[in-house]
Amino acid sequence: MATEEADTSTMDEPHPEIKGLLDMMGSMPAPPLGSLSPTGAREAAAGMFPMPEEPEPVGDVMNLQIQGPNGDVPVRVYVPDSEGPHPALVYLHGGGWVLGDIDMFDPTCRAITNEADRMVISVDYRLAPEHEFPAALEDSYAAVEWAAANAEAMQINADDIAVGGDSSGGNLAAAVAQLARDRDGPSIARQVLIYPVTDYSFDTDSYEENAEGYLLSKSDMEWFWDQYLRDEIDGKNPYAAPLQANDFSDLPPATVVTCGFDPLRDEGAAYAEELRNDGVDVNHLQYDDCIHGAIQLIVDPMRVTRGEEMIDDVAADLSAE
Repeated sequence: MATEEADTSTMDEPHPEIKGLLDMMGSMPAPPLGSLSPTGAREAAAGMFPMPEEPEPVGDVMNLQIQGPNGDVPVRVYVPDSEGPHPALVYLHGGGWVLGDIDMFDPTCRAITNEADRMVISVDYRLAPEHEFPAALEDSYAAVEWAAANAEAMQINADDIAVGGDSSGGNLAAAVAQLARDRDGPSIARQVLIYPVTDYSFDTDSYEENAEGYLLSKSDMEWFWDQYLRDEIDGKNPYAAPLQANDFSDLPPATVVTCGFDPLRDEGAAYAEELRNDGVDVNHLQYDDCIHGAIQLIVDPMRVTRGEEMIDDVAADLSAE
């Protein structure tokens, strides 16, 4: 289970289910991301996470195109099997700003829809390096604006629109929350940051302890950042690296998830601390025996208990609003 207000120390080994999965993956080594083209990396990632034979049913699913800053942005809307208007979550998938799409995260979004009884709007934002910072961020922000502007037509509760995501999607969610505050944009009820990337830095204890062997490596993150940023100056921009912000006040309440065996553990914890220090209500959940990517590990044969628990805990925070 997750621990609240936890320190960032790790256990000796990951959860037995996760250790078994890592051992299985270690017996089938994949080439490092840095040796692949973005297209090759996407193809490799697409085969990593299995899709269920039958998707988890929800009330309804709609594939739409919304107006973005540079053309249409595809979104997939998951409607719960309950009476509207529904609270909503704009969900931004992970993948280092380079990998992933709404299909890859379909099982996760369906599970959150049902567990939280909340409409989930999954955003197929533009990917790097074809579209460098801030393209993904502006697409993500446009999706939040769209949800707020079309709340009545979409049967959304305009007073309860959250934004969330995992890994690079957690980075985008944190940056969207800052943008909405700074631009006097849509009101965001909660930010859900699942093992988020928050800083362009690789010198934390968690990067040293978990540099390799736990699904996401330090070299992977260096490669992702190289694809995403236009130059190193962008790494000081709080909309690219949210921990670089000077002011964390007046941001939405936050759920911040971190994992013990994750290079991003310490920067996620640091972001939770900065939010709390500036008066933001934060629920920091640390899974000491868990790895990066667990929220996708909910489909056989890669199903692990911690991934299901993570969705349950995130849904509980969203349902409590």
